[in-house]
Amino acid sequence: MSAGGGAAPAARAREASPGAGGFAPSALGTREHWDAVYARELHTFQEYGDTGEVWFGEESMNRLIRWMQKHKIPMDASVLDIGTGNGALLVELAKLGFSNITGIDYSPSAIQLSRSIIEKEGLSNITLKVEDFLHLPEELSGFQVCVDKGTLDAISLSPDGATEKRRQYVSALSRVLRPEGFFLITSCNWTAEELRNEFREGFELFEVLPTPKFSFGGRSGNTVAAVVFQKT
Repeated sequence: MSAGGGAAPAARAREASPGAGGFAPSALGTREHWDAVYARELHTFQEYGDTGEVWFGEESMNRLIRWMQKHKIPMDASVLDIGTGNGALLVELAKLGFSNITGIDYSPSAIQLSRSIIEKEGLSNITLKVEDFLHLPEELSGFQVCVDKGTLDAISLSPDGATEKRRQYVSALSRVLRPEGFFLITSCNWTAEELRNEFREGFELFEVLPTPKFSFGGRSGNTVAAVVFQKT
């Protein structure tokens, strides 16, 4: 599942009314899709050195980094990138001096791509693991910061039990994030208010980050939502 690199984010596709959590199933919600995406990206990197796109764009990544800097997140804070994709966020955090950062992705090709990019950058303070966030081993826990750029979006588009998978996601987050830890999520499928409702149990809204706005047909809104929660 992607948080960095690869295809453009899926457009919002509701089957039910806003807030009901009804998304039209899509290949973007399948492991097979992301395995194929990152197999192609890995080949492209090996052939041409192209690291791929940053999920939601560089500004989206930099928005999260600026928040961490503004709130003086310690350089040794344990950070988990959920669905790391090509590891772009991890690379930038490592360059800034963060020393306890971990990226997980359920696609082996994504982790292989991330590892190749990180090795090319000459970085060594990053841990990478092939893991499904919904089924993490017990030893992966106690993180001070968890970041998601697109993984919940992909889960929401799963053709197989998306509603239950979203519940599993919230449960997994509650387990891996330590009390008073921060969860930073960027989504193109969920509004800030919907995210607040989705994480209403065990998490408090800490901050809604400003994101680009659009105006079309007399209506306006945000192209993505970026929200920070704190575990209670």
